Amino acid sequence: MAIELVVFDMAGTTVRDKNYVGIAFQQAMESFGYSIGIEQINPIMGYEKPLAIKMMLEEREPDRDKITDSLVGDIHAEFVSSMIRFYETTAEIGPLPHVEETFETLKQEGIKIALNTGFSRDIADVIVKRLAWKDKIDLLVASDEVPKGRPYPFMIEKIMKELSITTADKVAKVGDTEVDINEGINAGCAYVIGVTTGAFTRAELLPYKPTHVVDDISEILDIIKVKSHKAII
Repeated sequence: MAIELVVFDMAGTTVRDKNYVGIAFQQAMESFGYSIGIEQINPIMGYEKPLAIKMMLEEREPDRDKITDSLVGDIHAEFVSSMIRFYETTAEIGPLPHVEETFETLKQEGIKIALNTGFSRDIADVIVKRLAWKDKIDLLVASDEVPKGRPYPFMIEKIMKELSITTADKVAKVGDTEVDINEGINAGCAYVIGVTTGAFTRAELLPYKPTHVVDDISEILDIIKVKSHKAII
């Protein structure tokens, strides 16, 4: 069945990220007294951020009574504030190679484009505004707009409903982390494509059984058989 919708992750998949997200997360945890190595943070960056914070606290805080919704909320608020300041002011923000060309080719074929993210909506909106992507995509859904973020399929299901996509076998999911892959699988997407431009290497993605792993986002056009696709150089 022909693909009618491609759902892309943001940081590390479509948006250039030199580990800014992981560093901001690390700094937010540090500000509340939890010192965590960046190598331990990166693998969970695809998760909804409050859940990622809770996961880190459960590993680091021996007193379970201290792991409260209030503490998680305070750390998340610090992370959000840091990320918004960063994305509003940085000159480093930009699309990853061939992302905008890939968007344009998909649009020419009538294939809908959506972004979803483990970020909250306020951060995601700043990114889309800075990149001037409002007219390049059909929809953005963030993790705080659904009951649970990745690896649950709720963001993809919300996107499908809002864009009138009737079945998941018309959907491809593209992302750079374990939870992107599991989200796509849990949603029943026809293609679940890992990309090596972000947090995970090819070897780290393969155990989660994506349908494909690519090194350049433009490779998805061949996978989903976009007929008018010409190689992007």
